[in-house]
Amino acid sequence: MVDAGSADGSAECQQRRVVIIGAGFGGLGTAAMLKRAGIDDFVLLERAAEVGGTWAVNTYPGAQCDIPSILYSFSFAPNPDWSRLYPLQPEIKAYLNRCAEEFGLRPHLRFGHEVLEAAWDDDAQHWTVVTDRGTWQAQVLVGATGPFSEPSVPELPGLENFRGAVFHSAAWDHEHDLTGERVAMIGTGASGVQIIPQVQPVARALKVFQRTPTWIMPHPDRRMTRFEQRLFRRFPAVQRIARECFDLLQEALVPGFVHRPGLLKGMEWVARAHLRRQVRDRELRAKLQPSYSFGCKRPTFSNAYYPALTQPNTEVVTSGIRQVRENGIVTADGTLHELDAIVLGTGFRMTDNPVFDRVRGKHGRSLNEVWQGDAQAYLGTTISGFPNFFFLLGPNSVVYTSQVVTIEAQVNYILSCLRQLQRQRLSSMDVRPEVQRSFADEVEHRLRGSVWNTGGCSSYYLTEAGRNFVFYPGFNRGFRARTREAELADYHTRSADRANRHSAIPSQRRTS
Repeated sequence: MVDAGSADGSAECQQRRVVIIGAGFGGLGTAAMLKRAGIDDFVLLERAAEVGGTWAVNTYPGAQCDIPSILYSFSFAPNPDWSRLYPLQPEIKAYLNRCAEEFGLRPHLRFGHEVLEAAWDDDAQHWTVVTDRGTWQAQVLVGATGPFSEPSVPELPGLENFRGAVFHSAAWDHEHDLTGERVAMIGTGASGVQIIPQVQPVARALKVFQRTPTWIMPHPDRRMTRFEQRLFRRFPAVQRIARECFDLLQEALVPGFVHRPGLLKGMEWVARAHLRRQVRDRELRAKLQPSYSFGCKRPTFSNAYYPALTQPNTEVVTSGIRQVRENGIVTADGTLHELDAIVLGTGFRMTDNPVFDRVRGKHGRSLNEVWQGDAQAYLGTTISGFPNFFFLLGPNSVVYTSQVVTIEAQVNYILSCLRQLQRQRLSSMDVRPEVQRSFADEVEHRLRGSVWNTGGCSSYYLTEAGRNFVFYPGFNRGFRARTREAELADYHTRSADRANRHSAIPSQRRTS
């Protein structure tokens, strides 16, 4: 596919002020907010053939967001026409495509550009980004690859020998019809909970391989009424108020998750009642009852998951997988489960994403080499030793609400840094290691008593050493306040050797 805005697919080195890697919510949000701030000198590099990020690749049946649509969208680009309270994948993808059009981002997009390496040149004071279709140089690099971009495929002995179909939830094989087949679903996280009710009615037999049960809440999803859509369209302020109300509801969970897990007992009771109501069989119910505290792993919503597991053609298997054979899976108890297809709902590579090996800082060391399994960043956004690099949804940036809220806060911080670079005639900003360390220590201290750290579960939120590297330890309002304006005292800076040739950034304009 010819990349948008570059019909010749030229391989020569091109220069931009800002290079953005990824065209999902993070990349498109950054680009749109740059445009709104009057900055046009940027490019978005996207390895896929379309925008959408995780919402372009996760096309499995039943894919749905677990955050209300009114909040899972840009504050500066409200959509009054959401069809559901919790949007399905095709509608989210369509929304992102509309944003690309409405904000004039198409000329800046380069599709089919897989980033092979991004390296900081400390002498020249710029980033060199090498893709499989050309090279770019930029003063600023924004990593918007997202935490859910690289599927995690478990190392199951013999998986390569299985004669049937095998595919991950993030690479769904729509050419393969599961109707009448014996299907294995490995994993019962968020994607598995959504997939199982879709596969169960068509499968001859469905084997659900569960390592750890998930807390399931009743799903409050419903269709948006035409009256609500007309009201939001005619009176945008009403939709803004509704967004704020949903945001406050999410914020109300923070004290329980971060400070006093005992406050979550009410929600745990609701989840237990939901399980008792939908699963009458005591043996099955015992398999599905989590033994860890509510919230330790991310809970999810479903009204169809438990009923699917109670059907005669479905079996929940809790014995571990010993090996995969040509005709099925052998579990630790010696049972052979004969199968025609295996679906992997096994999540994503959070701590070993390949992009961490491809971004190299001023000492030539990659993110992986610097982090060594303990990802840290100041305000989840800037990383010591990586000047002018901004990482969206980075370590300890996620607030317990829509990740779009986090992204907007981080992009506001990026814009603040760009203004500082321009005003102070600086060539680079590199967060001081002691500032980054202080933030990491603060986060670790404040999350010490959180349900994620004390709830008795093993999750992707924690490093092997037990440090929570995902969440920000507080309210999103606090995070937004801290990312509103960058403090130069937090950074090592270098002055530009000559006048900045890039267009000035209008300092009087602020984004939403």
